[in-house]
Amino acid sequence: MFGTGLSSVAKRSFTTFKPVISAAKPVDGFVGALGNTPLIRLSKLSEETGSNIYAKAEFMNPGGSVKDRAALYVVKDAEEKGLIKPGGTVVEGTAGNTGIGLAHVCRAKGYKCVIYMPNTQSQEKIDLLRMLGAEVYPVPAVAFDNPQNYNHQAARHAQSIENAVWTNQFDNTANRQAHIETTGPEIWKQLDGQVDGFTCSTGTGGTLAGIARFLKERSNGKAKIFLADPPGSVLYSYFKSGGQLVERSGSSITEGIGQGRVTDNLKPDIELIDDALQIPDEKSIEMVYRLLDEEGIYVGASSALNVVAAVEMAKKLGPGKNIVTILCDGAYRYQSRLFSKKWLESKGLTNAIPEHLKKYATLE
Repeated sequence: MFGTGLSSVAKRSFTTFKPVISAAKPVDGFVGALGNTPLIRLSKLSEETGSNIYAKAEFMNPGGSVKDRAALYVVKDAEEKGLIKPGGTVVEGTAGNTGIGLAHVCRAKGYKCVIYMPNTQSQEKIDLLRMLGAEVYPVPAVAFDNPQNYNHQAARHAQSIENAVWTNQFDNTANRQAHIETTGPEIWKQLDGQVDGFTCSTGTGGTLAGIARFLKERSNGKAKIFLADPPGSVLYSYFKSGGQLVERSGSSITEGIGQGRVTDNLKPDIELIDDALQIPDEKSIEMVYRLLDEEGIYVGASSALNVVAAVEMAKKLGPGKNIVTILCDGAYRYQSRLFSKKWLESKGLTNAIPEHLKKYATLE
């Protein structure tokens, strides 16, 4: 016979658990649900460093990534400038997440969506984009100065049809503005202005530049800004050399971050960066597994790279600081790679996973 009440032990356990409940007001549609994501203190890493390591949970945006913010702002910019009319087509070149955000925004606003992307991106992203109704064109991954680069193909596609706009996320500073107006203020408010450092990687540069601009101005220059860069990107060497662009070489397993040039989103705020960190893929992979095991957080490699950079920043600035970074998206968009023994072995990254965590690499 089933009991009619809790045991005394269960009652004690239940009463000691006091969740933080915030009753958010209803919002209007997908667009209204963007932003106001939680800021998570990463307990284990905070204990290890003696500083508070905070991560902005951008995977909790309704489209699943930080790029939802940029997607909304570049579409709003096109609308405000009269570049697109009802029923029109939005075209973009993207490694995936901006495209997914755009596909959501376009469905919500009644636009068609066309996405060009490098064919090196995960199948999960391509499948999701098509499920959301976007036309997707995976094309060979070539350098930006090549006419067949996915961005240039997107631009030509938009020019070839009526009532279409290429939103140009890399050089459209509406992207940067999204983070000046939303992400930066949210972080500042969530920590009551006690922000000592911020770090993240860059693809378009919009997230880093926009948040850096807001935090620097609000803190009167006291908040430190570090750029985090994967192998194969030129931004780390560009910063360390005082502005010399070198030829791009090498590669990384991270998707959507790293650059071969300084974009128009990053250019206005490059002087706000205090230091740069280069994070090897081995450390990013290790952190993917650590975050899952220690924090119960399931994120992609770019998010893990950001967390590694936050830890390195904490070590450089010393204990007692509040360091913030970005959890760009969830690992479910990359799970067939990041949790595949075969794929990790092909990249020489199996040994990057701590021995006791290799149990999570369950996919063949």
